[in-house]
Amino acid sequence: MIPAAFAPVGAHLWQSTIFAALAGLLTLAIRRNQARARFWLWLAASYKFLLPFSWLVSIGHQFEWHTAPAIVPPAFSVVVDAVNQPLFLTPLPAAKLTPNHVPVLLLVMWAVWFCGFVVVAAGWAREWLRIRAIVRAASPLPLDFPIRVVSIAARLEPGVVGIIRPVLLLPEGITARLTQAQLQAVLAHELCHVRRRDNLVAAVHMLIEALFWFHPLVWWLGARLIDERERACDEEVLQAGGQAQVYAESILKVCEFYLESPLTCVCGVTGSDLKKRIGRIMKEHLGIVLSTRKKLLLATAGAAALAVPLAVGVVRLQAQTAVADWQTAAGGKMAFDVASVKVNRSGVERRSSNITGFNAGPTFSPTGGLFSVTNYPLINYITFAYKLSNNQQFLFQMVGLPEWASINGEKFDVEARAAGNPSKDQYRLMVQSLLADRFKLAIHHETRQMPVLGLVLLKAGETGPQLQRHSSAQPCSDAPTPGHGLPRSTPPTPPSTPSSTSGLQLEPIPCGIALVVSPSTNGRVRLGARNVSMEQIGTSLGGDDAIDRPVVDRTGLSGSFDFTLEWSQQIHFPGPPPPDFQPDPDGPSLLTALQNQLGLTLISQSGPVDVIVIDHVEMPSLN
Repeated sequence: MIPAAFAPVGAHLWQSTIFAALAGLLTLAIRRNQARARFWLWLAASYKFLLPFSWLVSIGHQFEWHTAPAIVPPAFSVVVDAVNQPLFLTPLPAAKLTPNHVPVLLLVMWAVWFCGFVVVAAGWAREWLRIRAIVRAASPLPLDFPIRVVSIAARLEPGVVGIIRPVLLLPEGITARLTQAQLQAVLAHELCHVRRRDNLVAAVHMLIEALFWFHPLVWWLGARLIDERERACDEEVLQAGGQAQVYAESILKVCEFYLESPLTCVCGVTGSDLKKRIGRIMKEHLGIVLSTRKKLLLATAGAAALAVPLAVGVVRLQAQTAVADWQTAAGGKMAFDVASVKVNRSGVERRSSNITGFNAGPTFSPTGGLFSVTNYPLINYITFAYKLSNNQQFLFQMVGLPEWASINGEKFDVEARAAGNPSKDQYRLMVQSLLADRFKLAIHHETRQMPVLGLVLLKAGETGPQLQRHSSAQPCSDAPTPGHGLPRSTPPTPPSTPSSTSGLQLEPIPCGIALVVSPSTNGRVRLGARNVSMEQIGTSLGGDDAIDRPVVDRTGLSGSFDFTLEWSQQIHFPGPPPPDFQPDPDGPSLLTALQNQLGLTLISQSGPVDVIVIDHVEMPSLN
């Protein structure tokens, strides 16, 4: 299995391959036209390897700078019994589900690529040094030519070397082997290479060949480029009035007496398929000038290649900056009447808030306009302000958050006042304005290909005893009640127990919300919910050290379910664990519980993930 870290590279390679295939189809459409048009198509296919579509999408994102846009969270929250304890926002160690050989495989693959790159680059460098030595030993020739002309002792064919200050190399004795007319034909051919800047074009493709040495397509494209560039020069020489027979004879004599240049960025005379070339020259096949219709076709294809990724970026930007429904319902942009922000360096672990459930949950008791939060890191304020559920650290993978703003960074106290009696969502809007004003926070979110954990059925078509289809006959409570639900005396369902036909004992857990309730044994966690989707079940699994990435539903199951899950949670605390916390050594791990109780398991995969990108943030202005 290819490591997920190579997923972006794989996506770029197949996109470039498809782009080259489309370019090939266009060359077939203009196969009777001038060679220079086909040359530019193959060149575009070559250079596409240096330009991932993701870069163009990113450019599309830059059409509007946006500060703290609305990020729409899933309509599914996890309510924890330890209110205000940010366990699920803690950086976790590597997932235990990740095979141990993956990092080694990554290193091996990078090492193989680097070795191939060095071998190809070293080969080019060796030949370039050889050409450079030949040029240094050359003597100037007094010829009337737009660039410097030198005579070389080596038996290389005539060719142009150099990009910034090109030099024409002519082998000694060439004037004795070619007639004056033939020499002029050769010089006309080389002048075409100079005008077209073929050396620069070829040098860039050599870089592509070194970077993507493992892809046969880039070497095939190199051959196409040489073929079409030589054909284009032939057509220009004949169009300028060169005699076909004299020109063909000059090429044949150069092939007879001299060796082809070892570097594709030294443009000579004898490249491409010689037999076909001579045949076209003798037939004086100049190629048909592109018609208006074909020019329009090529222009449309080129514009689409650039416009589509840019449009994707713009559309994503518009979707990302769209105001979430909850923000619209709450009244739009709001700000505190007065607010104080202070750094808390007391060193105590205790955190407090007068906001009931300082998280994405709906639980709230009115505070009369007072907002008071003590000793919380900035990441928690961001989570609250944008209504990100506790485990959305994994769903959104905050990128660019500085260490001082993370769960283990600086702690902040915020004391603020607002008029009236704001709702919880209105407080969120005010905190958004506070973060933008005091912390200069600017963020956006985008979709990236990243490692994920796929939630799949352990056995096809079967679920575990603690996962059942939701029935309207099963009651739901009206509001979440942390710490209540399953009685402590209720034992966990053993793996061998068959599926229950009477429904799960989840009362009074509400529908649509995963609630951590009292477990059967201290040191365990029991999670339950009614009327939730498989995607929501996967979303609720954060907080265990086996989960270090987004969980994506790959079960193929649709509809709503009831579930309860109990395991001995291996919580990774940001500091020393509470003195009374001790995981139950006899309890199942999360993966074991998923398999035995829900009939599910997690597998390492890659997939699209919504990522929060911190564009800018700085230490706040205090008062």
